[in-house]
Amino acid sequence: MASSHSPSRNKSLITPLASSSKAHCTTVKSSKNTSFHSLTLRAEMAQKGTELDRETFSCSICLDLLKDPVTIPCGHSYCMNCIKTHFDEEEKKKTHSCPECRQLFPSRPVLVKNTMLAVLVEQLKKTGLQAAPADHCYAGPEDVTCDFCTGRKLKAFKSCLVCLASYCEKHLQPHYDAAPLKKHKLVDPSKKLQENICSRHGEVMKMFCRTDQQSICYLCPVDEHKGHDTVSAAAERTERQREVEGRRHNIQQMIQDKEKDVKLLQQELKAIAHSADKTVKDSREMFTEMIHLLQERSSDVEQQVRSQQETEESRVKEVQEKLEQEITELKREDAELKQLSDTEDHNQFLHNYPSLSPLSQSTHSSSINICTLRNFEDVKAAVTELRKKLEDILRETRTNILLTVTEVDVLLSQPEPKTRDEFLKYSCEITLDPNSAHRNLVPSERNRKATFILQQQSYPDHPDRFTDFHQVLSKESLTGCCYWEVDRKGIVGVAVTYKNISRSGKESGFGRNDKSWSLEYFLTSAFWYNNIKTAISGPRSSILGVYLDHRAGILSFYSVSETMTLLHRVQTTFTQPLYAGIWISLLSSAELIKVK
Repeated sequence: MASSHSPSRNKSLITPLASSSKAHCTTVKSSKNTSFHSLTLRAEMAQKGTELDRETFSCSICLDLLKDPVTIPCGHSYCMNCIKTHFDEEEKKKTHSCPECRQLFPSRPVLVKNTMLAVLVEQLKKTGLQAAPADHCYAGPEDVTCDFCTGRKLKAFKSCLVCLASYCEKHLQPHYDAAPLKKHKLVDPSKKLQENICSRHGEVMKMFCRTDQQSICYLCPVDEHKGHDTVSAAAERTERQREVEGRRHNIQQMIQDKEKDVKLLQQELKAIAHSADKTVKDSREMFTEMIHLLQERSSDVEQQVRSQQETEESRVKEVQEKLEQEITELKREDAELKQLSDTEDHNQFLHNYPSLSPLSQSTHSSSINICTLRNFEDVKAAVTELRKKLEDILRETRTNILLTVTEVDVLLSQPEPKTRDEFLKYSCEITLDPNSAHRNLVPSERNRKATFILQQQSYPDHPDRFTDFHQVLSKESLTGCCYWEVDRKGIVGVAVTYKNISRSGKESGFGRNDKSWSLEYFLTSAFWYNNIKTAISGPRSSILGVYLDHRAGILSFYSVSETMTLLHRVQTTFTQPLYAGIWISLLSSAELIKVK
């Protein structure tokens, strides 16, 4: 069957060469004939890049330079092994055709080596012309392949939305050369071309149904999409393209704004680092100065003590020397008296007795008052008192300094949570401090629960214990963002307070001073601060939630059930760390829930 395809470039090349050979010589076997010189001339021209390209002498099956080239009846040439393998595979179907033009042959063609073409290919190899594409031109597993390549396929260069096929550069050329094909829409290689085919009618989907928001073919509006709002796919694309461009513009503007914010944050990071370094340096210098001052005071005290020591030792040594002299004198007189006493001659004894001088009066009392180990106790007591004052000052200033440090906040505070799950992200573990509990309150459940009982407990005295109100504080101080829940039984109040709240008297009650904020939850619920009462209303629940953002100065009380209901919210400025507090009325109890 004759092929409708044009002869191959190899055939068109060989035909004039063969004609030239017949015109100038009597046999093609001569190695010096005109045809061979013609081939050599063509190879030299190829070397100069004047006529030939690398694909001219490539096998369309293996895409490499022809090896043992043979030409089949249709005129196309292949490697001997490539075309042989092709025909072997076709034997199973009992057909024989050209891999390129698909021309059918009545019987399997006899393969004879094309000597002339083989010589030309060898000559081309010497010129350095490369026929095979680079490895990176071949299609890999993830690449879109050319639908028209045979053998090892090349990567697709473009896909045609009209032909619904993908082409390598070689097979794409007709779309650039043929006038009808130039109108086709070429896009980047795509594996999803079949998605452009209507599954119902098998036609290309060039329309869009706005009613169903899907692509359709020109037959769909007749039945399935009859009466729907349909437009061409191009028109819908144009409209949505405007939306995409508008969104891209907004996104790009957002990117620019955020990039500006990033630059500001980078500058702020440098400023924070510089400020922190300077603060550390200045603080170190000031603490060093204070240490030097304390060392100077220590040296002064030591010098004064040593000076007083020398004075006192000099006085003591002076008295000691006088006493030692008196002892020596008394011992001498005692020896004389002993000698007199030992005289046996009575007359001699009486003669010498009047010569004894009367005892001299001692200048120092024999009962000298000595404050053993207490000579400098007053100095030690004064230094001890100074140390206690310094410890108190350092403890207080340390708390204030740490609180000031934690309140250094460049970024705005996070928005207040809305749902219970959001609140639980800030949940904190809180336990009660037994040393602060009123004697009518009994802590239990590992200090998470407190119960009111009528009989007062024999708790030891403690400066933190409440004596007039049935209250208890948490052990833990609260800074930053914290959330906790209290399960109440009866009449209970929840509060936050500074540590230095009074522990006795009328001002020791939560909310009855300017150091605590309290919500009392019973029949007539109320919020108290600085002894001012604010009535509140809201759904009643056995669970109360407390949210604290110390840095932002936010304190909120919630009724907790299936939803979070705000009972009262405070916006203020906290100047010290806070402690959770619980007030419990008669025969009531409250427990800090261990939330998850």
